[in-house]
Amino acid sequence: QLARIQTDSVVEMLRELYPNLHFEIVAMSTTGDKILDTALSKIGEKSLFTKELENALERNEVDLVVHSLKDLPTSLPPGFTIGAVCKRENPLDAVVFHPKNCGKTLSLLPEKSVIGTSSLRRAAQLKRKFPQLEFRDIRGNLNTRLKKLDEKEDFSAIILAAAGLKRMGWENRIGQLLSPEDCLYAVGQGALAVEVRAKDQEILNMVSALQDADTVLCCIAERAFMKRLEGGCSVPVAVNTMLKDGQLYLTGAVYSLDGSDSLRETMQTGVNYPPQNEDGPNDDVQHVGITAKNVPGQAQEAAENLGVELASLLLSKGAKHILSVARQLNDA
Repeated sequence: QLARIQTDSVVEMLRELYPNLHFEIVAMSTTGDKILDTALSKIGEKSLFTKELENALERNEVDLVVHSLKDLPTSLPPGFTIGAVCKRENPLDAVVFHPKNCGKTLSLLPEKSVIGTSSLRRAAQLKRKFPQLEFRDIRGNLNTRLKKLDEKEDFSAIILAAAGLKRMGWENRIGQLLSPEDCLYAVGQGALAVEVRAKDQEILNMVSALQDADTVLCCIAERAFMKRLEGGCSVPVAVNTMLKDGQLYLTGAVYSLDGSDSLRETMQTGVNYPPQNEDGPNDDVQHVGITAKNVPGQAQEAAENLGVELASLLLSKGAKHILSVARQLNDA
């Protein structure tokens, strides 16, 4: 349902921009939708929510695919690109409480209360912040998870992305928004990506009208950070970005699975560059899988370098060890 709402919202924007074009929506399921009894971090398949969709794109059965950007790997298969990143919804994580805990916050829950999350990133940070609580895996789409929370007594609360709840119209279920101090968010969280064939100039030009420049720069920095760390959903990597007065600020962190070990740093760079001449040689350069036609190339480069440099700083301080231990424990 959420995927459908997200797709509809993108198609709606395109219909307004191009009233003469006809858009048809094709619904599909993916591996990630079908395997619901295993934690995402243990399935070990890189493109869990994207492979089937990309096959359809490759066969020209569809012309664009709408994803949650956080589901897209930092390296896309050859021949594909993210042609647009739409304006980001609130990227923070949210706590949804069991009806009996209505009005509480995580710190007010009784000791040993069980919190549901399928994200290693969320669990690692929250275990560190709330050692008195227990964290357990919960899978399924948003509807399934809320049902498990409300109808059983297994969980006192679950953690979900605020963006998804808002898009579903369930904002009233958000009991607590987790600030970046409590929980840094996932790379690309809250942003929608439109994936297209990299060589399809017509479609690329069409979707580039949806591009939100600030969101693109933040997400390029985040994705470059993740890529340099070689992170994925099997290790706890988290970020927070902010663009203010032409400066892009990126906070990035890595955690051990239990949250006891962590590294966190912040860096910034200027991204205020004038638009370049469109027909230059830099046409259609991808930055961590994103082709942003109407965002100055120098700004994109600066954002990508920021992510790489921040990751390199963490690696120089021992991030590789933290991540490889986390990966081994998770695989075990």
